[in-house]
Amino acid sequence: MGGVFRRLISLFAASRRPELPVEHAQLALLESTLDYRFRDRALLTASLMHRSYYSGTESNGAGRSNERMEFLGDSVLSLVVNDYLYHRYPEKSEGELTKMKSVVVSKQVLAHLAKKINLGSFVLVSDNAQRAGVSTMDSVLSDTLEAVFGAVFIDGGFEAARRCVMKVLPDNLNDVVYKEESINYKSLLQEYIQALHKVPPRYRVQSTTGPDHDKEFVVEVVVKGNTLGQGAGKTKKIAEQEAAREAYRRLTNAMTGN
Repeated sequence: MGGVFRRLISLFAASRRPELPVEHAQLALLESTLDYRFRDRALLTASLMHRSYYSGTESNGAGRSNERMEFLGDSVLSLVVNDYLYHRYPEKSEGELTKMKSVVVSKQVLAHLAKKINLGSFVLVSDNAQRAGVSTMDSVLSDTLEAVFGAVFIDGGFEAARRCVMKVLPDNLNDVVYKEESINYKSLLQEYIQALHKVPPRYRVQSTTGPDHDKEFVVEVVVKGNTLGQGAGKTKKIAEQEAAREAYRRLTNAMTGN
Protein backbone atom coordinates (compact mmCIF):
# COMPACT_ATOMS: atom_id res chain seq x y z
CA MET A 1 0.00 0.00 0.00
CA GLY A 2 2.80 2.42 0.92
CA GLY A 3 4.52 1.80 -2.40
CA VAL A 4 1.35 2.64 -4.30
CA PHE A 5 0.94 5.93 -2.45
CA ARG A 6 4.58 6.85 -3.02
CA ARG A 7 4.17 6.29 -6.75
CA LEU A 8 1.01 8.40 -6.73
CA ILE A 9 2.85 11.19 -4.96
CA SER A 10 5.58 11.11 -7.58
CA LEU A 11 3.04 11.14 -10.39
CA PHE A 12 1.15 14.15 -9.09
CA ALA A 13 4.20 16.05 -7.88
CA ALA A 14 5.53 15.90 -11.42
CA SER A 15 2.59 18.00 -12.59
CA ARG A 16 2.94 20.85 -10.06
CA ARG A 17 2.00 24.21 -11.46
CA PRO A 18 3.44 27.66 -10.77
CA GLU A 19 1.92 29.63 -7.92
CA LEU A 20 -1.22 31.51 -8.85
CA PRO A 21 -2.24 35.08 -8.02
CA VAL A 22 -3.75 34.31 -4.61
CA GLU A 23 -2.86 36.54 -1.68
CA HIS A 24 -0.57 34.89 0.85
CA ALA A 25 -2.86 36.11 3.63
CA GLN A 26 -5.75 34.25 2.01
CA LEU A 27 -3.73 31.07 1.72
CA ALA A 28 -2.62 31.41 5.34
CA LEU A 29 -6.25 31.76 6.41
CA LEU A 30 -7.22 28.60 4.56
CA GLU A 31 -4.21 26.76 5.98
CA SER A 32 -5.28 27.83 9.46
CA THR A 33 -8.77 26.49 8.84
CA LEU A 34 -7.37 23.20 7.58
CA ASP A 35 -4.83 23.12 10.43
CA TYR A 36 -2.11 22.33 7.89
CA ARG A 37 0.74 24.49 6.63
CA PHE A 38 1.88 23.67 3.10
CA ARG A 39 5.55 23.33 2.31
CA ASP A 40 4.65 24.08 -1.31
CA ARG A 41 1.78 26.55 -1.48
CA ALA A 42 1.63 26.17 -5.26
CA LEU A 43 -0.08 22.84 -4.56
CA LEU A 44 -2.76 24.56 -2.50
CA THR A 45 -3.43 27.18 -5.15
CA ALA A 46 -3.53 24.48 -7.83
CA SER A 47 -6.17 22.62 -5.83
CA LEU A 48 -8.39 25.72 -5.93
CA MET A 49 -8.41 26.12 -9.73
CA HIS A 50 -11.70 25.52 -11.50
CA ARG A 51 -11.45 24.61 -15.18
CA SER A 52 -12.95 28.00 -16.09
CA TYR A 53 -9.98 29.84 -14.59
CA TYR A 54 -8.01 29.45 -17.79
CA SER A 55 -9.16 30.90 -21.06
CA GLY A 56 -9.02 28.83 -24.22
CA THR A 57 -10.48 25.46 -25.02
CA GLU A 58 -12.27 23.32 -22.49
CA SER A 59 -9.62 20.64 -22.80
CA ASN A 60 -6.90 23.16 -21.88
CA GLY A 61 -8.90 24.21 -18.86
CA ALA A 62 -9.46 20.64 -17.79
CA GLY A 63 -5.79 19.81 -18.18
CA ARG A 64 -4.65 22.67 -15.96
CA SER A 65 -7.53 22.66 -13.47
CA ASN A 66 -7.81 20.95 -10.09
CA GLU A 67 -9.54 17.88 -11.55
CA ARG A 68 -6.49 15.63 -11.29
CA MET A 69 -6.07 16.54 -7.64
CA GLU A 70 -9.78 15.95 -7.12
CA PHE A 71 -9.30 12.43 -8.51
CA LEU A 72 -6.54 11.77 -5.99
CA GLY A 73 -8.32 13.48 -3.11
CA ASP A 74 -11.44 11.39 -3.67
CA SER A 75 -9.42 8.22 -3.05
CA VAL A 76 -7.65 9.70 -0.03
CA LEU A 77 -10.96 10.82 1.48
CA SER A 78 -12.52 7.40 0.92
CA LEU A 79 -9.62 5.63 2.61
CA VAL A 80 -9.67 7.98 5.60
CA VAL A 81 -13.43 7.60 6.05
CA ASN A 82 -13.31 3.83 5.55
CA ASP A 83 -10.54 3.53 8.14
CA TYR A 84 -12.47 5.68 10.60
CA LEU A 85 -15.73 3.78 10.17
CA TYR A 86 -14.01 0.39 10.32
CA HIS A 87 -12.48 1.13 13.71
CA ARG A 88 -15.32 3.25 15.11
CA TYR A 89 -18.07 0.70 14.35
CA PRO A 90 -16.60 -2.81 14.82
CA GLU A 91 -20.08 -4.29 15.06
CA LYS A 92 -21.19 -3.09 11.61
CA SER A 93 -21.24 -5.37 8.57
CA GLU A 94 -19.51 -4.57 5.29
CA GLY A 95 -22.83 -3.56 3.75
CA GLU A 96 -23.70 -1.24 6.63
CA LEU A 97 -20.25 0.38 6.50
CA THR A 98 -20.59 0.85 2.74
CA LYS A 99 -23.88 2.68 3.14
CA MET A 100 -22.52 4.84 5.95
CA LYS A 101 -19.48 5.78 3.88
CA SER A 102 -21.63 6.64 0.84
CA VAL A 103 -23.43 9.26 2.91
CA VAL A 104 -20.31 10.77 4.49
CA VAL A 105 -18.47 11.23 1.16
CA SER A 106 -21.54 12.20 -0.86
CA LYS A 107 -21.40 15.43 -2.84
CA GLN A 108 -24.04 17.20 -0.78
CA VAL A 109 -22.31 16.44 2.52
CA LEU A 110 -18.94 17.56 1.14
CA ALA A 111 -20.50 20.74 -0.23
CA HIS A 112 -22.02 21.45 3.20
CA LEU A 113 -18.61 20.98 4.83
CA ALA A 114 -16.98 23.21 2.20
CA LYS A 115 -19.48 25.96 2.96
CA LYS A 116 -18.73 25.68 6.68
CA ILE A 117 -15.08 26.53 6.02
CA ASN A 118 -16.00 29.20 3.44
CA LEU A 119 -14.10 27.37 0.71
CA GLY A 120 -16.08 29.11 -2.04
CA SER A 121 -14.27 32.38 -1.33
CA PHE A 122 -10.97 30.74 -2.29
CA VAL A 123 -12.05 28.95 -5.48
CA LEU A 124 -10.39 30.35 -8.61
CA VAL A 125 -12.83 30.76 -11.49
CA SER A 126 -13.07 32.98 -14.56
CA ASP A 127 -14.78 36.37 -14.33
CA ASN A 128 -17.80 35.05 -16.23
CA ALA A 129 -18.02 32.01 -13.99
CA GLN A 130 -17.76 34.22 -10.92
CA ARG A 131 -20.67 36.35 -12.11
CA ALA A 132 -22.66 33.17 -12.74
CA GLY A 133 -22.05 31.98 -9.18
CA VAL A 134 -20.02 28.93 -10.20
CA SER A 135 -17.78 29.14 -7.13
CA THR A 136 -20.82 28.64 -4.87
CA MET A 137 -22.23 25.61 -6.69
CA ASP A 138 -22.39 22.46 -4.57
CA SER A 139 -20.68 20.35 -7.23
CA VAL A 140 -17.77 22.80 -7.52
CA LEU A 141 -17.40 23.13 -3.74
CA SER A 142 -17.38 19.38 -3.16
CA ASP A 143 -14.90 18.78 -5.97
CA THR A 144 -12.61 21.54 -4.71
CA LEU A 145 -12.64 20.15 -1.19
CA GLU A 146 -11.55 16.77 -2.54
CA ALA A 147 -8.81 18.51 -4.54
CA VAL A 148 -7.58 20.23 -1.37
CA PHE A 149 -7.34 16.86 0.36
CA GLY A 150 -5.35 15.61 -2.61
CA ALA A 151 -3.00 18.59 -2.38
CA VAL A 152 -2.38 17.95 1.33
CA PHE A 153 -1.63 14.31 0.53
CA ILE A 154 0.92 15.25 -2.14
CA ASP A 155 2.54 17.87 0.11
CA GLY A 156 2.60 16.02 3.41
CA GLY A 157 1.69 12.37 2.90
CA PHE A 158 -1.21 10.25 4.08
CA GLU A 159 -1.05 11.03 7.80
CA ALA A 160 -1.20 14.77 7.11
CA ALA A 161 -4.14 14.22 4.77
CA ARG A 162 -5.89 12.06 7.36
CA ARG A 163 -5.59 14.77 10.00
CA CYS A 164 -6.85 17.38 7.54
CA VAL A 165 -9.88 15.28 6.55
CA MET A 166 -10.77 14.60 10.18
CA LYS A 167 -10.37 18.33 10.95
CA VAL A 168 -13.00 19.17 8.31
CA LEU A 169 -15.39 16.32 9.03
CA PRO A 170 -17.83 16.68 11.95
CA ASP A 171 -16.60 15.40 15.32
CA ASN A 172 -19.44 12.90 15.43
CA LEU A 173 -20.03 11.32 12.04
CA ASN A 174 -23.08 9.64 13.56
CA ASP A 175 -24.85 12.97 13.13
CA VAL A 176 -24.16 12.91 9.39
CA VAL A 177 -24.99 9.26 8.85
CA TYR A 178 -28.17 8.94 10.84
CA LYS A 179 -29.92 12.29 10.59
CA GLU A 180 -32.39 11.81 7.75
CA GLU A 181 -32.64 15.52 7.06
CA SER A 182 -28.94 15.65 6.21
CA ILE A 183 -29.26 13.03 3.48
CA ASN A 184 -30.13 14.12 -0.03
CA TYR A 185 -31.31 10.82 -1.48
CA LYS A 186 -31.83 12.29 -4.95
CA SER A 187 -28.15 13.15 -5.14
CA LEU A 188 -27.07 9.82 -3.67
CA LEU A 189 -29.27 7.91 -6.10
CA GLN A 190 -28.00 9.91 -9.07
CA GLU A 191 -24.37 9.21 -8.18
CA TYR A 192 -25.15 5.52 -7.68
CA ILE A 193 -27.14 5.11 -10.91
CA GLN A 194 -24.75 7.08 -13.10
CA ALA A 195 -21.83 5.00 -11.86
CA LEU A 196 -23.69 1.83 -12.87
CA HIS A 197 -25.60 2.83 -16.00
CA LYS A 198 -24.04 6.13 -17.16
CA VAL A 199 -27.51 7.70 -17.33
CA PRO A 200 -29.34 9.76 -14.69
CA PRO A 201 -32.59 8.59 -13.08
CA ARG A 202 -35.81 10.24 -14.27
CA TYR A 203 -38.74 11.32 -12.11
CA ARG A 204 -42.33 11.36 -13.33
CA VAL A 205 -45.57 12.25 -11.60
CA GLN A 206 -47.77 9.19 -11.30
CA SER A 207 -50.79 10.96 -9.83
CA THR A 208 -51.98 14.20 -8.22
CA THR A 209 -54.85 14.27 -5.75
CA GLY A 210 -56.59 16.84 -3.57
CA PRO A 211 -57.62 20.49 -3.99
CA ASP A 212 -55.19 23.13 -5.18
CA HIS A 213 -54.38 24.30 -1.65
CA ASP A 214 -53.74 20.77 -0.37
CA LYS A 215 -52.42 18.62 -3.19
CA GLU A 216 -50.55 15.37 -2.79
CA PHE A 217 -48.16 14.17 -5.47
CA VAL A 218 -47.12 10.59 -6.13
CA VAL A 219 -43.85 10.38 -8.04
CA GLU A 220 -41.89 7.40 -9.32
CA VAL A 221 -38.22 7.24 -10.22
CA VAL A 222 -37.35 5.38 -13.39
CA VAL A 223 -34.10 4.13 -14.94
CA LYS A 224 -34.08 2.61 -18.43
CA GLY A 225 -37.82 2.05 -18.27
CA ASN A 226 -37.73 0.30 -14.87
CA THR A 227 -39.45 1.83 -11.85
CA LEU A 228 -37.04 1.73 -8.91
CA GLY A 229 -39.05 3.56 -6.27
CA GLN A 230 -42.16 5.58 -5.51
CA GLY A 231 -42.83 8.41 -3.09
CA ALA A 232 -45.60 10.78 -2.02
CA GLY A 233 -45.58 14.31 -0.69
CA LYS A 234 -47.24 17.71 -0.58
CA THR A 235 -44.85 18.97 -3.25
CA LYS A 236 -43.18 17.28 -6.20
CA LYS A 237 -39.80 17.92 -4.59
CA ILE A 238 -40.77 16.06 -1.41
CA ALA A 239 -42.29 13.20 -3.42
CA GLU A 240 -39.14 12.91 -5.55
CA GLN A 241 -36.97 12.77 -2.41
CA GLU A 242 -39.15 10.00 -0.98
CA ALA A 243 -39.04 8.05 -4.25
CA ALA A 244 -35.26 8.41 -4.36
CA ARG A 245 -34.96 7.23 -0.75
CA GLU A 246 -37.00 4.12 -1.46
CA ALA A 247 -35.00 3.37 -4.62
CA TYR A 248 -31.61 3.96 -3.01
CA ARG A 249 -32.36 1.82 0.01
CA ARG A 250 -33.78 -0.94 -2.18
CA LEU A 251 -30.72 -0.95 -4.42
CA THR A 252 -28.14 -0.84 -1.63
CA ASN A 253 -29.95 -3.48 0.41
CA ALA A 254 -30.03 -5.74 -2.66
CA MET A 255 -26.31 -5.14 -3.14
CA THR A 256 -25.46 -6.10 0.43
CA GLY A 257 -28.04 -8.84 0.79
CA ASN A 258 -29.83 -7.13 3.68
